[in-house]
Amino acid sequence: MRSAIHETFGNPAEVLTVEDRPLPEPGPGEVRVKMRLASIHNHDLLTVSGDYGYKPPLPAVAGSEATGTIDALGEGVEGLKVGQRVAATGRGTWADYFIAKAPGVVLLPDAVDDETAAQLVAMPMSAMFLLDFVHAHPGDWIVQNAATGAVAKVLATVAQTRGVNVINLVRRDEAVAELAALNIRNAVSTSAANWKEQVEAITEGAPIKAAIDGVGGPQAADLCAICGNGATVVSFGLMSGEPMEIPSGQLIFRGIEVKGFWLAKLLPEAPKPKVAALMGELVGLIASGKLTLQVDAIYDLADVAKAAEAAMQGQRIGKVLIRG
Repeated sequence: MRSAIHETFGNPAEVLTVEDRPLPEPGPGEVRVKMRLASIHNHDLLTVSGDYGYKPPLPAVAGSEATGTIDALGEGVEGLKVGQRVAATGRGTWADYFIAKAPGVVLLPDAVDDETAAQLVAMPMSAMFLLDFVHAHPGDWIVQNAATGAVAKVLATVAQTRGVNVINLVRRDEAVAELAALNIRNAVSTSAANWKEQVEAITEGAPIKAAIDGVGGPQAADLCAICGNGATVVSFGLMSGEPMEIPSGQLIFRGIEVKGFWLAKLLPEAPKPKVAALMGELVGLIASGKLTLQVDAIYDLADVAKAAEAAMQGQRIGKVLIRG
């Protein structure tokens, strides 16, 4: 079968190649999935480059999420059958077939198309867990930067349905209109000199209890500056490639608390009923048309290096996907 392999860590557009690999066999509690579409996430690219919190043994098959149909069942798997259409996470999803743990497989209704299903788990579930992580309740105000990102758009949409108020910070004036087209409110472009005043006008002076930082660098200090005393600032991403810059006074005198968030640590420990309920909420929002997971481009698996290069470009409207 075709597999996207990297034998070294480095630029994904340079180190990824497509090679023939033996068909994997599912072990106990696992299923084999015939891949239809797979997502390229930022953490996939960072894993290939060697800059993520997990480094696979080399050579490695890249990818961590995909949709497809169950092709084989491992020993002891119950409640699933060959031919079912599923979304799943796992190691090595950028291949014609991949292995997934049966308890984490999501059975898909017809209302969820393949392009949505290919990106249904990792980013949307990060958004759902982030809302819980910052203890966001109806009526609360929170703020996030990098608001055109996949996680941010899901978070903003889900928050609105729950009555949680979100300030969505973007770097381009055009992005405000892009979010408005998705019915995402309260977007503010930080390119405006008075953007902090705009935020205060939107909140009408109500305190912002939490901030989600997907950028790092000096933007973290900006988030602290607009948050209320005792707010929580969550480090979620590092788009700038720079460490968070937070003045000591924000921590000492204003009681700002800084936390890190990584879904890979939280999801395995979460109660299964909670995960199932959150996934049900997501699928319901997608089926009703309230939530859209956008796609920028689709590449064949044979062109995985080109797909990775496209995924590394800025100002995309959605995910880059790989077709099996």
